[in-house]
Amino acid sequence: MSETPEIPSGTAMDRRAVLRLGAIGAGAAFLAGCRESDATTAAATIPSGTQAPEQPFASAPMDRVRVGFVGVGGMGSVHVQNLLDIEGVELRAVCDIRPGHAERARDWAVEAGQDAPTLYTRGETDFERMCGEEDLDLVYNATPWRWHVPICVAAMENGKHAATEVPAAYTLEDCWRLVETAEAQSKHCVMMENVNYGRSEMMVFHMVRQGVFGEILHGEGAYLHDLRSIKFAPDGEGLWRRAHSMVRNGNLYPTHGLGPIANCMDINRGDRFETIVSMSGPSRGLQEYARANFADGSSQRSEEFVLGDVNVSLIKTANGRTIYVSHDTNLPRPYSRIHLVQGTGGLFQGYPDRVYVEGRSQGHRWDEMSDYLDEFEHPLWREMAGAGSGRGHGSMDYLEDYRLIRCLREGLPTDMNVYDAAALSAVCALSETSVGEGSRPVEFPDFTRGRWQTWPQLGVVTA
Repeated sequence: MSETPEIPSGTAMDRRAVLRLGAIGAGAAFLAGCRESDATTAAATIPSGTQAPEQPFASAPMDRVRVGFVGVGGMGSVHVQNLLDIEGVELRAVCDIRPGHAERARDWAVEAGQDAPTLYTRGETDFERMCGEEDLDLVYNATPWRWHVPICVAAMENGKHAATEVPAAYTLEDCWRLVETAEAQSKHCVMMENVNYGRSEMMVFHMVRQGVFGEILHGEGAYLHDLRSIKFAPDGEGLWRRAHSMVRNGNLYPTHGLGPIANCMDINRGDRFETIVSMSGPSRGLQEYARANFADGSSQRSEEFVLGDVNVSLIKTANGRTIYVSHDTNLPRPYSRIHLVQGTGGLFQGYPDRVYVEGRSQGHRWDEMSDYLDEFEHPLWREMAGAGSGRGHGSMDYLEDYRLIRCLREGLPTDMNVYDAAALSAVCALSETSVGEGSRPVEFPDFTRGRWQTWPQLGVVTA
């Protein structure tokens, strides 16, 4: 929704005072004293007394889902077009700080045969007016990170379900705020992790459920994506992603790599994240990119960054499993999420996708993923492959939107709930705390307050 630079609030001074573009370069020295992680002040957050339900939350079924969408730039546009293709969805309102973006989404709705949605374009907080005035079932947002929690809370407090792009939050205080608001208002708050619906990720989950890999003991995931040109772009997400790199040091974007592993390990449904140890290397990549691509005297060349180019974190679960999670967006490299799931009977490893199953694979030799597709393709992917192709990340984006709407319409628990959103997003804050305190182990809060021990596993769903 907002494309102005964003500095996380809640540290030694109010960083929003330097959110305007000119301050990113000129304020580099000013920011140097503001690097303390938000996580250090949030670590002692205590829940206020709401309670997780005995069974995963499900709302009453609805014939149609009336949607208000906040932030219809790049990713938001993909979701809007997906939603307009899904039966039972009405786009009733659109909010964006750029009127042209909102008008474009309105035109798509009209072209799809729907009434023109109401537009909310009066500035960064006009979502509050939308949530208060519109008769909606779901408020969905694809905005810069700092708006995720305020939008979700405004939606739930006005009687709407909430869905947000990733991560859902980046402080523990805000993770608890989402959990407690969802509980108090009896509303869904869903983090839309599209990678959970990727073809290989869904196949691996299916294989895990079939017992192919035996008992799952270890996983590895990552977000390894060269974003240097995006971070230094004159508009779009670079304006706020770069600002986070100035004041935060940890794993800023863990959920793509971690989400599919959490599903395979039954996180919050038989196991939970218990402790994390995190460390970051030196910060070099953004500074060197600025020197190579901007002229002497440019504001970009004077900027300072604290985000380590490579962050690695180790998570241990309550059941003793281990997870490696890495983040690298500042160095030249091909894209990878690693995607490794390993058990007592074999493993899958991505990039490139390959499989080893004891007793089936030749000794010490990988099999191709394609050798397993006919037998283990996830039913949802098999039935809906190609849906939404050509948009964004293709079918995985469409499938996550399809599943959300189906769960709402049929009154089912959503595939990912607010406790999953909080647990995965908490890696942001906890990794910052661990890095800032010499890589000491840091405990995860139990956002479920013990319910993880009795909640059922996720099932293998179909279309």
